[in-house]
Amino acid sequence: MQDDKQGMDSKFPLALVTGAAHRLGRAFAKSLARRGYAILLHYHASEFRAEQTALELRALGVPAFPVRANLTDAAQVEALFAALDALLGDPANNLSGLRALVNSAALMRASDARSMSVADWDGILDLNLRAPFLCAQRAYQRMETGGLIVNVSDVAAGQAWTRFAAYTVSKAGLESLTKIMARAFAPRVRVNAIAPGLVLPSDDIPPEEWSRLVSRLPLQRAAYIEEITRSLEFLLDNEYITGQSIAVDGGYSLL
Repeated sequence: MQDDKQGMDSKFPLALVTGAAHRLGRAFAKSLARRGYAILLHYHASEFRAEQTALELRALGVPAFPVRANLTDAAQVEALFAALDALLGDPANNLSGLRALVNSAALMRASDARSMSVADWDGILDLNLRAPFLCAQRAYQRMETGGLIVNVSDVAAGQAWTRFAAYTVSKAGLESLTKIMARAFAPRVRVNAIAPGLVLPSDDIPPEEWSRLVSRLPLQRAAYIEEITRSLEFLLDNEYITGQSIAVDGGYSLL
């Protein structure tokens, strides 16, 4: 894998971050930008936030390219990578090639296994599991000189969250897929996962429930966003790690 700073030719390595307009995706994009990566900033519905994030990234001295796509639609995944190819093919963008993919886009929606619909199941699994597979497969094809793929999992992968059935299944599947892709893509491309614990509450969790969950943690606080993004930096630096899921959960997995 190429060093994460600009090479001698002063070109920028490119990183694709899905769901990069806000929340953890935005934080991962900014972390990569600070390491000298140009960012292909994927978003779906949050156009204003995507443009604002792109401005913040450019202020860090790197190119940022917002691209819209609905990742539950396989055709739009193809269009996203066609846009990536066009960016790489334009000498004016000063890009050295795709070097990193962070699969951060995800949907966390309450879903009861006793009553959820097929549409709800498919909507969550298509975004949280199928899209990372499709993006990783296409990224691997373009990482001819090496690269890193990071799937953003969740501490839920090892739990049985009955209120979030499809979400939990999707993250467990994503960690299994991480191991499969790590073997399939080696030695050229490394594939790992980061599994955050309680860091940013979803819209489905009332404040009082969030406080109750945090109080149960051995470390008794939610994670700082920087504590999650440091895991990405660690994976960038240590090129002897592949097929691993790193839990950054304040001890949640001990409960």
